[in-house]
Amino acid sequence: MYPKGSKMNRARRLAFPRRLLAQFFVVSILGSHLLAANPAASNSPDPSTPTEKLILRDHWTLESSAKVAAQGEIVSTAAFVPKGWHNATVPTTVVAALVADKTLPDPFFATNLRQFPGMTYPIGANFSNTAMQPDSPYAASWWYRNQFAAPASYAGKTVWLNFKGINYRANVWLNGKQIANSHDIAGAWRTYELSVTGVLKPDGENVLAVQVFAPTEKDLAITFVDWNPAPPDKNMGLWREVYLSTSGPVALRYPTVVSKLNPPTNDRAELTVTAQLRNSSADLVSGVLKGRIGDVTFDAAVKLNPHETRDFTFTPAEYRQLVVANPRLWWPAQMGEHNLYPLTMEFYVGGALSDRSEAEFGIRQITSEINATGGRRFQVNGENILIRGGGWTPDLMLRENSQRLHDEFRYVRDMGLNTIRLEGKLETQEFFDLADHEGILVMAGWCCCDFWENWKSWKPQDYEIAQQSLRDQIYRLRSHPSLVMWLNGSDNPPPPDVERMYLDIEKQLLWPNPVVSSATGNATKVTGNSGVKMTGPYEYIAPSYWEQDTPQGQPNRKECNPGGCGGAYGFNTETSMGPAVPPLESIRAMVGKDHLWPIDGVWNYHAGGGEFKTIQVFSDALAHRYGKSDSAEDFASKSQLQTYEGVRAMYEAYSRNKYRSTGVIQWMLNNGWPSMIWHLYDYYLRPAGGYFGAKRALEALHPVYGYDDRSIWVVSSQYDDVNGLKLSTKIYNLDMTEKFSREDSLDAAADSTAKIFALPNVDGLSPVYFVALRLTTSSGKLVGSNFYWLSTKPETLDWKKSTWWVTPTESFADYTALAQLPRVKLNVTDRTERKGEESITHVTVENPSKSLAFFVRLKVNKGPQDEEILPVIWEDNYISLLPGEKREVSATYRTAEPGTAKASVEVSGWNVQ
Repeated sequence: MYPKGSKMNRARRLAFPRRLLAQFFVVSILGSHLLAANPAASNSPDPSTPTEKLILRDHWTLESSAKVAAQGEIVSTAAFVPKGWHNATVPTTVVAALVADKTLPDPFFATNLRQFPGMTYPIGANFSNTAMQPDSPYAASWWYRNQFAAPASYAGKTVWLNFKGINYRANVWLNGKQIANSHDIAGAWRTYELSVTGVLKPDGENVLAVQVFAPTEKDLAITFVDWNPAPPDKNMGLWREVYLSTSGPVALRYPTVVSKLNPPTNDRAELTVTAQLRNSSADLVSGVLKGRIGDVTFDAAVKLNPHETRDFTFTPAEYRQLVVANPRLWWPAQMGEHNLYPLTMEFYVGGALSDRSEAEFGIRQITSEINATGGRRFQVNGENILIRGGGWTPDLMLRENSQRLHDEFRYVRDMGLNTIRLEGKLETQEFFDLADHEGILVMAGWCCCDFWENWKSWKPQDYEIAQQSLRDQIYRLRSHPSLVMWLNGSDNPPPPDVERMYLDIEKQLLWPNPVVSSATGNATKVTGNSGVKMTGPYEYIAPSYWEQDTPQGQPNRKECNPGGCGGAYGFNTETSMGPAVPPLESIRAMVGKDHLWPIDGVWNYHAGGGEFKTIQVFSDALAHRYGKSDSAEDFASKSQLQTYEGVRAMYEAYSRNKYRSTGVIQWMLNNGWPSMIWHLYDYYLRPAGGYFGAKRALEALHPVYGYDDRSIWVVSSQYDDVNGLKLSTKIYNLDMTEKFSREDSLDAAADSTAKIFALPNVDGLSPVYFVALRLTTSSGKLVGSNFYWLSTKPETLDWKKSTWWVTPTESFADYTALAQLPRVKLNVTDRTERKGEESITHVTVENPSKSLAFFVRLKVNKGPQDEEILPVIWEDNYISLLPGEKREVSATYRTAEPGTAKASVEVSGWNVQ
C-alpha cells in the first residue's frame, strides 16, 4: 500500500501494538541467534548469584558534630548511644531531616525559609558563591549514624558499601574503623563504592557513622542559580541512596550497549557491549565474562591484575552475533515505540559466578549537525526531530518522591514535550528509567554560575573531582537510550584543558551521543561552534517577539549574545516568556491569607534571584494589556491569560520555523519550591495557563496564527502523512459578529510546516477580536484547533533596549475591552467512571448564549467547596466556547485522591456566572 522505506510505511510499522512485540524476533546476520524485542521481558536473577543488596534507608540518626564530643572510632560502635539525635531516613539532606521531624517549620510557606538559622545571605543571591557564616549550624560537620544487622549470607563474599551521592565531603567509619576520609570522599556528583570486606560483621550488628561536611563556595557542588533560594545547609548530607551489596572476587558494573544503525533503512544494527570489571582481591584473577541479549550470547576469557578495575568491550567486528538485522528501534515520544531489550552480563571465576549485572537498553542512534542558520539539528535513527522541552529542577531540599516523579513525567507526555533538560541536576536511576520507558529525551550536563565554571580558581584536587564526577555520571547515563546529548558547560564552555579532559573521558567511556561544549553559542578552540544558543529572554516578552526576532536581527537592536538573539531560529537551550503566576489556590497556599493582596515582599520572595527578584515586568504588562487588578483573584485570572498566550506563542514559533529552528527549552518545566516564575505547572502540580498553552501549541496536527505577518500555518509533528484535511478560519468581533470565514483543503506531510494563506485586512474590527482555527479530517473529526484573542492596537517592541533577559514592550496590545463581554451561564453536566486505579470525570459544557464564553476553567474537586484533585490530566482546559457550542472534556486522576468524597465539578471563567 505504501512504498517500502517511506515515512508512512515506517510509521505504520512503529505503531504496532506493544503487547504483540514479544511475538516478533530479530534474526542476526549470521543466522540462528534471536533477539527478543520485549520491553517487559527481564531475565530473572539466577538464585545462585552472589549479589545481595541491603538498602540502608531506615533507622538513621543525625546530629551536629558541635554537640558530639566523641570521635568516629566511638560513634561507629554499638557502645555509643545517640541520645537526643534526630531520627531520619536516607536519602536526606540535613535540613530536609530537620524539616521532616518538625524541628524546623515548613520552608515553603511564606518566608519561613528566611527565618531558618543560617539564612544570612542576601535575598536573591546565589548562596553557592557565598561563604557560610561561622555561626551557621551547618558550618560544623554533621554525623549520620545507622545501626543495622547484616545477613549471615554475606560471610565469605566481597561486601561493598555504596554511596550514590554525598554532599560534599565525608569521613566514613564502620564498626570503629575508618574506611574512607574526606580526601577520598569529596564531590557532590561522585558515586562511591567502598570495600568493607573483613570490617562488616555478617550475621551480626554493625554501626556505620558518616561525618559529612557542607560544600564551601570553592567546591564543585550543587546550586539552584536564580530559580529558587538555597537552604542554609547548602544541601549537605547523604542525599542519595546508601546500600550494601556483595560479589565474588570480581564485581561487574555499568553494563551498556551502544548501537550503530544504517539510516535511512535502519535494517541493520551493530551492537557494542561494554562493562566495568573490578578485581577486589590481591591476586591475579582469570575468569570468563559472559553476556546475553535475548537468545544472543557472547563470552570472553579475561585476566585482571590485583585490585585492577578495567572496562571490557565486545565489538561487532569480533563478535558477529552482535550484528543484527531488522531491529525493533527505540524512538522518542511522538516518533514511535520505545522498544527496550534486556542485557544480562555475568563474570565467572573457576566456574563459579562472581557477579551478575542487568540492564535495559534501546537500539537507536542519535546524531547532530550544524544547519545553515548555525543551529544544531538532531536526528534520531536518521530522522529529524525538533527538540521541544523544559528545564528540570529537583526539590529545593533534594527530596525524592517516586509518585511525584511519575506524575511529572505524565504531565510532560500530556503536554506533548519530547525533552527534559537537566542543568547539572543529574537525577536518580528511576528518573532515567522512566525517561527510557516514556520516550522522553534528556539533555544532561554541568551547571553554571558557581565553582563549576570558575575554572581559573581550580586547584589540582578540583580537576580530579571534576574528572571523577564526569566518569561516574557518564558510567551511570551512557546505557539509557533517552539521553540525547551531554553539555560540558552551561553558561560558558570550559577552557581548552578542561574541555579536552572531558572529551577524553567521554570517548574512553564510549559515550554514544553528541557532546556540546556548552549551552551557549560561544565557540571553543577545541570543538568550534556549539550550534546552540542561550540568549533568553527570561522576563515577560510580548507574543510577537519570537517570530519578529529573526537571524537578520532588528534595527537599532543591541548586539546579541553569540549564537544569535532569542527568536525562533537555531537551538535555544533556555528561554521563557517570563513569570508563571499560578492560580489563586496556589498563591494562597504559598503566601498565606495575610499577604494575599496586594503584591508584597512575600510574593517576591517566591520569585527568583539575580535580575528576577520581582515579577514587576510581568505585572506591569498585565496591567497595560488586561487592565489593573484589584484583587489576587483578578490578578491570578488575568495572569493565566497572559501566560497561556505567551507560552503558546513561543512553542508555536519554533514549531512553525522548523528546521530553521532546531530546538527550544522552556525555562523552566517545574519548580523546586512554590514559585511565581518559570514553570509549566506549579509546585503543587496544578496545571494552569502555561500548561495548556503548551499543550495546545504542541498538539500533533496544529493550526497556527503568525503574529509577524498574520499568516495561517499548519504544523505536523506526526511522522506520517495525513491527507484530506480541512482548515476552517473564522474571525469574530467581541459581540460574536463573524467578520471573516474561509475553508481550505490540504494535506499535511509527515513532520512538516506549511503556510496556508495570510489573513486579509478586515474592516470594522472591534478593539479585541478573535481568530478561531479548526482542523478536521475528511470525515469531520476534529484533529487540531486554536483560538486567539487579538488587539487592533499594535504591540511593538523596544529593540534598542534589549538585554540578555528581556526585550521591553514599547507599545502594549489592549485587551481591556474583554471586560465588556456579557456574563454567560453555562449548562454543565458530568459523569465519573472508574477504571482500576484511575477515575475519569467527563464534563459536558454548553454555551446556550449568543456571547462568547471566554477562557473557561474546569476543576474537579474533592467534594463541593473542597480542594482541587491533583495531579490531574485534563483533555483540555481554559477553553473558549462560541455561541451554541458544546464540548465534552475529560479529567483523569487517581481514584484514591478524592478519598470517600464524591468528585465535584467546578466551572469558572472570564465571563462565566
